[in-house]
Amino acid sequence: MIKHIRSGLTFLLSVFALGAMAQSTATTSSPYSQYGLGTLNTSLLPQTRAMGGISTAINKISGYNTINLLNPASYSTISLTTIDIGVYGNVSTLKQGNTKGEPNGNFRLSHFNFAAPVTKHSAISFGLVPYTELGYNYRQTAANFGSGSPADTNAVSYIYSGDGGLSKAYAGYGFGIGKHLSIGGNVSYIFGNLRKFRSTEVAALQGGFLNSRNEQSNGVGGINFDYGAQLSFDLAESKHLVFGYSGSAGNSLNSKISNVISQYTTSSTDGSDNAALDTLSNQVISNGKIKLPMMNRVGISLQKDGKYLIGADYSRSNWADLTIGGVNQNLQNSESYSLGGQFTPNNNAIHSYLALIDYRLGVRYDKTNIRLNNTDIKQYSVSAGLGLPLPRNGSAFYKINLAAEYGVRGTLSNSLIKENIISFHIGFTLNDTWFQKYKFD
Repeated sequence: MIKHIRSGLTFLLSVFALGAMAQSTATTSSPYSQYGLGTLNTSLLPQTRAMGGISTAINKISGYNTINLLNPASYSTISLTTIDIGVYGNVSTLKQGNTKGEPNGNFRLSHFNFAAPVTKHSAISFGLVPYTELGYNYRQTAANFGSGSPADTNAVSYIYSGDGGLSKAYAGYGFGIGKHLSIGGNVSYIFGNLRKFRSTEVAALQGGFLNSRNEQSNGVGGINFDYGAQLSFDLAESKHLVFGYSGSAGNSLNSKISNVISQYTTSSTDGSDNAALDTLSNQVISNGKIKLPMMNRVGISLQKDGKYLIGADYSRSNWADLTIGGVNQNLQNSESYSLGGQFTPNNNAIHSYLALIDYRLGVRYDKTNIRLNNTDIKQYSVSAGLGLPLPRNGSAFYKINLAAEYGVRGTLSNSLIKENIISFHIGFTLNDTWFQKYKFD
């Protein structure tokens, strides 16, 4: 009876976290997120993020069932009911030339994943993860009514800002074929809202000048498909070599775009915006489409059960094909390289908890989908983390996964912006024997 109560409470908490994340907004503060659909979230769990983001050839990690969303073929190895819930936070600092901004921090729920075995070599999974994040706010000022000629009065400020993001609710199934091959797929619903603002403000309103704002809102919803395969070989009883491939189809999403142009003034006391005085234009495009890019990933991993795991990944996404409302977004194809692994001193240790911990390390390089001023925007990152097992409770296994990542995006060359990003990820993993029929209770 106690076991069923504990399982029920865990499930209810998971559903609560799912609802809370569905209502949360994106939390990022990057000027590079204004391009396309925002900054892409790679749907990595803390345990794989700590290893540089390797995932395509990953299934079980240190004997724990792991829900690897980036390759649904991995579901075939799930033998216990599995729940993974996580949060993350980040602190970013921007620098352009000799100007350095103040640190900006964000925090939110990061994922909810659930999986349960169907047969001995197949399982289903469903959950909710962020897909993209949009968040930026910066100002450019020109003197003398925007002419730029030397003058101390009547400066014009051009303000660019945006917020929102897209989420991804998915359901998937993976199964094994024979001894070595596994395949799987996800059906996802991508949804959310992206808002971008462009404002023009005159410091000293004279001669009938009013501030103006252009607000573009894009409501998005549509189906996407992910698929994958893994080929596994047993080099020894406890040593396994895995090759993996996964991809995402370039489907089209529905898009409802509204564009509002309004005029307003600012308060003379605190500088805040007053209510809009007039709306000059209000246009709605109800039948727009967003054409997503094809994505392909390959990877390899080598694991000795309870001792070590090492792996490498490569991915390429055709973001040059992204169109919104039939308009190409002038992005470029992106590429990512990941390398990482983990080491567990002794997963059977009795007197040393430190020997039971998974120690993880990884590196990652991304050529992003953005190119500005004839310069590719690149990102470099290094990550580390721990897998902390908790005492076993009956049939249940628990683990807390921690990951920290330091990354640098962009460059100071060609008047561009350099971002320093520190992120922290915490995940809670449960493995338990739910939904099994017992002869005695």
